[in-house]
Amino acid sequence: MSAVSSRLPVFPWDKLEPYKKTALAHPDGIVDLSVGTPVDPVPALIQEALVAAADSPGYPTVWGTKELRDALTGWCERRLGAVGFAHENVLPVVGSKELVAWLPTQLGLGAGDVVAYPRLAYPTYEVGARLCGATPVVYDDPTQLDPAGLKLLWLNSPSNPTGKVLGKDELTRIVAWAREHGVLVFSDECYLELGWEADPVSVLHPDVCGGSYEGIVAVHSLSKRSNLAGYRAAFVAGDEAVLGELLQIRKHGGMMTAAPVQAATVAALGDDAHVAEQRERYAARRAALRAALEAHGFRIEHSEASLYLWATRDEPCWETVAYLAEKGVLVAPGDFYGEAGERFVRVAFTATDERVEAAVKRLG
Repeated sequence: MSAVSSRLPVFPWDKLEPYKKTALAHPDGIVDLSVGTPVDPVPALIQEALVAAADSPGYPTVWGTKELRDALTGWCERRLGAVGFAHENVLPVVGSKELVAWLPTQLGLGAGDVVAYPRLAYPTYEVGARLCGATPVVYDDPTQLDPAGLKLLWLNSPSNPTGKVLGKDELTRIVAWAREHGVLVFSDECYLELGWEADPVSVLHPDVCGGSYEGIVAVHSLSKRSNLAGYRAAFVAGDEAVLGELLQIRKHGGMMTAAPVQAATVAALGDDAHVAEQRERYAARRAALRAALEAHGFRIEHSEASLYLWATRDEPCWETVAYLAEKGVLVAPGDFYGEAGERFVRVAFTATDERVEAAVKRLG
């Protein structure tokens, strides 16, 4: 039997375990700013929707209920500026990581095909390429790539890990180039509602795509905006031909969002108040951690959006990780996201107010 895992890099978070043990030994406990998992409560109206749909003995559909598709199309038009969206333009998925990892396989890519993603990026873009035997390629400017063999181009704005935001003109230029060369664009926009010093724009905005969704798909998640990482609630939106093909494949694969989660997603997308409330929490934590890091001698680059601060002390990232672990603070080394991050660390501001306060005190 061929071991598919042999195609994959070492799971990065396993390498952080010794430093986590050091941080856990701090007398006041660990402040875990590494993974970026939500810690605040799931909003009550979402929990109530989940409970109300708990008696769901039958199989859910891959495409979701009509109510879910209405909620997805309505949100894309209201929040992203999409125009003329129909049910064929949306598809729920079982968390965005699943989609990213298996997309190249579901698109039928393989040996000889190229999957491109930013030089500093979420590691699962590379994993998805390797799972199907395609060639992973990194870029600084995607329009400088050789389009021959390039079948899938990943964009990520706001970026994980750097928080960098691609402006409207930049997105427009990239989409036009990709269409000219017949390259399919998937834009990971999971942090779009978490802009701090920039206003992120979707590739689905008519100023970017010209009102046509041909060759472009946006990826969105409720994990961050609504504290629903545990629900695995996400969706893709855009080119109906691409989504129609994925729908057929995912039907055969049984990739269904649980019925109670579908109902919870409808409630979450229909309410903006809980999003604004969560943003306020994150904004306060971000401000406190940024000030403490900078006062401690760190330099922050980009970080104009998302849930992270991209920080450096101008030293190898693992030295920084070790230094902060001795203070009981755990962060992610920048080289998890590519060699270009080898002198940076990613600092999540998703810990509780009490833990953020503890980190600020230790850095002080």
